[in-house]
Amino acid sequence: MKIALIGYGKMGKEIEKIALERNHEIVLKINSQNVNQITSNDLKKADVAIEFSTPHTVLNNIYTCFDAKLPIVVGSTGWYDDFEKVKQDCSKGNNSLFYASNFSLGVNLFFKINKQLAELMNKYTEYEVSMEEVHHIHKLDKPSGTAITLANQIIEKIDRKKNWSISNKNSDTLFIKDIREGEVPGTHIIKYHSEIDDIEIMHKAHNRKGFALGSVVAAEFLKGKKGIFTMDDII
Repeated sequence: MKIALIGYGKMGKEIEKIALERNHEIVLKINSQNVNQITSNDLKKADVAIEFSTPHTVLNNIYTCFDAKLPIVVGSTGWYDDFEKVKQDCSKGNNSLFYASNFSLGVNLFFKINKQLAELMNKYTEYEVSMEEVHHIHKLDKPSGTAITLANQIIEKIDRKKNWSISNKNSDTLFIKDIREGEVPGTHIIKYHSEIDDIEIMHKAHNRKGFALGSVVAAEFLKGKKGIFTMDDII
């Protein structure tokens, strides 16, 4: 399979390594130095694009791939306010999009555990739920896309929580403590606290390999398909 890498930083290089190990070919590498090469003609050299750029460039990259009729796997976060429009335009143009707030298999299993625990804890109102997420200092969006997914799952299952915030600690708000330090790949902690005890679940990434592998597997899955897909379709 021929892959275009849109975003060739640390994640892009990890994706490249795994893609080559799985006998794929990298035909295009886009970073801030050669962004002018994201054209339909250049993209048509590839079978699929894997996009890990920034919240500021991701939408343009998605639509450029749509114009080129190139299936795209999107790992960038921070654009989900525009998701409904992107979804409509993807369907209207008969395009292919695979998106996930996190491509790690472990994180996606963690999502399922989080939903089950939140459903169980809904009736135990003496427990206050909160979240903490830690990422490297280069991450631009706060909170992380993974944290937002976890938060939305909790809000869906726990009646006493109506929204989430990184600053508001009202009783009906799920507070997310966001920390940016060092080169932390990603840690997410869900805590249920009461006067008697605490219940915690945590996912801690040791490196970027899980995210990179998941994105390559998603690209393999997406090739030849039309529509919008997520990690649920793989798991």
